[in-house]
Amino acid sequence: MNRFSNRLTAATLSVLFLTCVSAEARQKKQKKAYDLSANPLANVQSKQPDKELYDKAMVALKKGRYDVARLDLQTLLNTYPESEYRMRAKLSVGDTWFKEGGSAALTQAEAEYEDFQTFFPNAPEAAEAQMKVADIYYQQMEKPDRDFTNAQQAEEQYRKMINLYPDSSLVPRAKQRLRDVQEVLAEREAQIGFYYESRENYNAAVARLDTVADTYPLYSKSDQVLIAIGDAYAGQAHNVQIAPGLPGAVRERLRAVYLDKAAAAYDKVITRYPMAPHVEDARDRLVAMNRPVPEPTEAAIAESDAEERSRQPLHFTDKTLDIIKRGPTVVEAVHVGEPTLTDPHRTLAPDITKENVALFNAAVNAGKPQAPVEAVVPTGANEPPRSDRPSDAPLQLSAPGAGSGVGVQVVNAPNSPAAADPNAIVKPVGPVSMALPAAEKPAEAPAQVNDIKPGEVATTQPVNAANNKKKKAPKADLSDESSSKKKKKKGLAKINPF
Repeated sequence: MNRFSNRLTAATLSVLFLTCVSAEARQKKQKKAYDLSANPLANVQSKQPDKELYDKAMVALKKGRYDVARLDLQTLLNTYPESEYRMRAKLSVGDTWFKEGGSAALTQAEAEYEDFQTFFPNAPEAAEAQMKVADIYYQQMEKPDRDFTNAQQAEEQYRKMINLYPDSSLVPRAKQRLRDVQEVLAEREAQIGFYYESRENYNAAVARLDTVADTYPLYSKSDQVLIAIGDAYAGQAHNVQIAPGLPGAVRERLRAVYLDKAAAAYDKVITRYPMAPHVEDARDRLVAMNRPVPEPTEAAIAESDAEERSRQPLHFTDKTLDIIKRGPTVVEAVHVGEPTLTDPHRTLAPDITKENVALFNAAVNAGKPQAPVEAVVPTGANEPPRSDRPSDAPLQLSAPGAGSGVGVQVVNAPNSPAAADPNAIVKPVGPVSMALPAAEKPAEAPAQVNDIKPGEVATTQPVNAANNKKKKAPKADLSDESSSKKKKKKGLAKINPF
């Protein structure tokens, strides 16, 4: 009897349990049928055709049927241009390409998001569209030692999103993504700088590491970067010390300058990153140089401590996944602080070389009197022009269509009537006196001899009518002249054939 009652009780409990489970399943199914989470604009169940198309597209998007979702969304946009779902439908078209993945699909998704910002610039969803454009490049980022084009594009797009939509709720997420991207870019520049320093190419190393320190202050290895900068300057000081043929005074001046630069880099590690892992290395270097060790402020200590606490430690699994996966590992990126929104002036190796040359010249010329600067005297009027002196007598160019037509005003001599004309528009250019030296002066003309001596009066003959008649000129004798005309032969000469 007891066994039968126990069986009956167990059967009853089983039936009750199954009934409760089935009721709960029906309730969940009913809730799922009336789930309004896919409708971000309305909070009621609606049977409008535009909403039906939008809901159908969202279901297809969740199931991965991206072609069907795009077809429904395009039908909604073309059929109901005034629908309240048109903005979400336009944005969802880009989402279908974004979730489909692939380089071609992501390129199409970027174009759709940019079109959305063009058509709806003031909509709240415009910030979301810009954020997804940046996410496209974020997903395609490579490791720091590979192509960094996508990382640069991602940095630019996240900065654009933060600057254009500062009041958006997506700004904190955009800032964190920007910190991750800048961690990758800083790692790339730092690795190049460390390589140059290992090859003792200190100018290139300082250029790269200075760029990292100025542009990415939130980099997880900023303390190592500053220590490397100090070591590079210390290496330059050592090279100056062992340079042959360099005067002792010049050597000491240059060495002191480079050591001061190294000490400044070590000081910045202690004052800016007092809680960094390698701050003790900077202290040891300052002590070895007999330089004072600065004390960081409480604000600097609190800021550095917050940055170090926000970083995630790099575990063995992270290193293993870094070898397998395509993208970079950004677990060490900081999660506090403001990322850099504008890049400062980039430091280049030629700039460092010019600075070193200026330091060398200053060390060589220290204590020497400066040579006086000669005044520039213009060339004279009769002197040929020189490249290092200006001329005080430039050519006067004539106006177009006037003058001789060659474009230069002809300069008249001082004694000419044109030069003496006070009403002349263009004054002659040249010295006032044109007297030539004695060696070049021409000989004087001989005195003119007159037939009439001074004091005598010339007599004039009376004019007669006979004198007015023209006298015939005598005929010229042309017998001796050659002529092309044949003369007639006379007498026996007519018979002589010769």
